[in-house]
Amino acid sequence: METVNHKPDLLAQVDVPAPAGLHISEATEKDLEIVKEQLGRLPRGVVGIAARCKCGAPTVVATAPRLPHGEPFPTVFYLTHPALTKALSRLEAEREMPVFQQLLADDEQLRTQYAAAHQAYIAAREYVGALAGIGPVDEIKDYSAGGMPERVKCLHALAGHSLAAGKGVNPIGDLALEKVAEEGLWSPDKCFCNPLI
Repeated sequence: METVNHKPDLLAQVDVPAPAGLHISEATEKDLEIVKEQLGRLPRGVVGIAARCKCGAPTVVATAPRLPHGEPFPTVFYLTHPALTKALSRLEAEREMPVFQQLLADDEQLRTQYAAAHQAYIAAREYVGALAGIGPVDEIKDYSAGGMPERVKCLHALAGHSLAAGKGVNPIGDLALEKVAEEGLWSPDKCFCNPLI
């Protein structure tokens, strides 16, 4: 399995400061087995686990900004949890993204927060790259994920960022997570993993 993993003591030895609220934990062999089961394939470029289920199973992996074979990979926070992935796919199918896009158009404060989320995502990617021993990746240096800073394009990427960075960093990711929790499809307060663990 081609992954990049770091021991917790190595995580503190990078020159790039961790963005506030972001904590990347080591991806253990058990974590990687669970992620493989969640995705149905071997993960590529995993640096660590960026968010976990209430039970401790991986929910979001932090992925190197350049994959092992050299291609740039802008989606640093990759959602792996099947129940949450399915719930967000349902929101997208139910046309929730245009609703969020309209909120951006109507609310200047939300637009400002979303633009800040874009910058926070880029800073987090640089940090994860440093953890992986990779410098800035010029091909994607100004790109984040999920359509930021002006569009709502992928709720999976936005929710992954919210879970990794903590509530209040990505307002659209937060709204998507609130919506799936309200509908009882997934919640950070309850384990939705079985039978994966």
